[in-house]
Amino acid sequence: MPNRSAITGRYISNAAAARHPRTSVSTSPSGNRSTAATHRCAISGRYVTPTSAARHPKTTVTENR
Repeated sequence: MPNRSAITGRYISNAAAARHPRTSVSTSPSGNRSTAATHRCAISGRYVTPTSAARHPKTTVTENR
């Protein structure tokens, strides 16, 4: 399963994700091809509002752009 850094947005190795669990997100292929941007917290894994994503840019991943 690929991992992404919440800080840079780049894909990272499993070892890097293990070293930095609070700022990495595991991604999985999705059947949903929505065009709307969604934001996910790297710490909790929950989806968050755009306002919350703007307040915490280093621990939030924007998906489906």
